[in-house]
Amino acid sequence: EELKKNIELVKITNNELNTFSHTVAHDRRAPLRAMNGYAEMLIRNYGELFDQEAKRLIHNITQNASRMGRLIDDLLSFSRLGRKELNVTNVCMNELTKEVLVELNKTIDNKVDIRINELPDVMGDRNLLYLVMMNLISNAIKYSSKKENPIIELFSEFKNGETLFVVKDNGSGFDMKYSGKLFNVFQRLHADDEFECNGIGLATVSRIIAKHSGRIWAEGQVDVGATFYFTLPVKAKKSIDSDT
Repeated sequence: EELKKNIELVKITNNELNTFSHTVAHDRRAPLRAMNGYAEMLIRNYGELFDQEAKRLIHNITQNASRMGRLIDDLLSFSRLGRKELNVTNVCMNELTKEVLVELNKTIDNKVDIRINELPDVMGDRNLLYLVMMNLISNAIKYSSKKENPIIELFSEFKNGETLFVVKDNGSGFDMKYSGKLFNVFQRLHADDEFECNGIGLATVSRIIAKHSGRIWAEGQVDVGATFYFTLPVKAKKSIDSDT
């Protein structure tokens, strides 16, 4: 009886949090749209009166308003993950990863060497696993972008009876004493002037992996690189193949 009461209380609390997050998001979107609108009106109607510094400041206003809008969208997506039901199918991780790279190649400015080895098929929600690979690979690209020869490796390992998926880069890395903060919401290990980050991507990845009954962790060294490992339910045949 006590357990039922606690479960019901958790459901009520979750519903209240969801309602709160949507209300906050709605209330914050309106002033952000107004800020963008007024900034555009200033440029359109009075732009010839502004010097370069004034134009730069207005540009900063619109950029920060847009960034806050993206943060709100990311927060809403993160909150929805808790109640999203998994649509489990067989997922070809090789094919999925290549789709992610095609999308990322549209926006990559720097030359990066991305090496993909054979990845096993898994049982999972394809759309959510796409988000996992998109976040991990885009992070690897971002944090290795200041290297002269950035290298990103994607591969799998069979270790201690389970298959690990690995995303490795030779980028800025991180201090292992902060590794416990990596997957927390709003935790960032680099300043905004080094790398832009909203502090939600890795938290989203961690929640998705947990929903698949998997684990995720990372190892890193400052200025040497970072390696992210995660586990997923792998089809039996593929697991055996990986061991041979």
